[in-house]
Amino acid sequence: MNATLQASRSTEEVAMPGGRLTLQERQQIALGLADGLAYAEIARRLDRPTSTITREVMRNGGPTGYRADLAHHATERRAHRRRPASSRGPESVPQPHGRDPEAVREFAEVLTTVFMASGMPKMTARVLACLYTTDSGSLTASELVQRLQVSPASISKAITFLEDQGLVRRERDERRRERYVVDDDVWYQSMIASARSLAQVVETARQGVGILGPHTPAGARLEGAARFLDFVSESTARAAEQAREVLHIKPGTTPDGTTKPSSDRG
Repeated sequence: MNATLQASRSTEEVAMPGGRLTLQERQQIALGLADGLAYAEIARRLDRPTSTITREVMRNGGPTGYRADLAHHATERRAHRRRPASSRGPESVPQPHGRDPEAVREFAEVLTTVFMASGMPKMTARVLACLYTTDSGSLTASELVQRLQVSPASISKAITFLEDQGLVRRERDERRRERYVVDDDVWYQSMIASARSLAQVVETARQGVGILGPHTPAGARLEGAARFLDFVSESTARAAEQAREVLHIKPGTTPDGTTKPSSDRG
């Protein structure tokens, strides 16, 4: 009996190409992170796609908080919870251009976890990832609800957050439906908004210097913060302007200058 159990456990620890990560693989990931290896190098050593390693790390504490045993237990718990409710989840969307739908879905998960690692709420990250992996770069609220299998209220809250950050905009289509759009100019607008926000902090900090006194410890601390953030704000705005001028792609074209398909709507 014991021999049978031991053999079963040994079999479970064997890495199966394309299958779930084993505890042994997760331990190798943890060692690779501790050694400062890039995700691509860890993936190469495990004969796994880089996207698999990225998703695994980002959904389990990030590169500094990843622990193999906790990640393994968390995955088992998620799998256990999914079994009774497997009928409900993000809808599989037919993919144009001969893409593998499963590969697209997995990439959207990776992109979501990366957005979350930057501080974005989970639902907001899912919405932004969904928009980014859509060729048209725009979807209606009902399309987002259908794809992500969530409530309209959840979509509305996520869109409000993204609009506040300058990451999406609204427009009306030919049927007068409101569409949420992410395009090449969105990141420029977001970076400019970030620079303006920092500039406001700088202005407020310098008001504090005048109130607290420039030669006091508190005043000196605020002045140091103001100088640092002022430099970052100006550098951010300047870099955004330069990048837009050099790299900006006109709406309706692809990087090679050809015309984009009008929409994939799916």
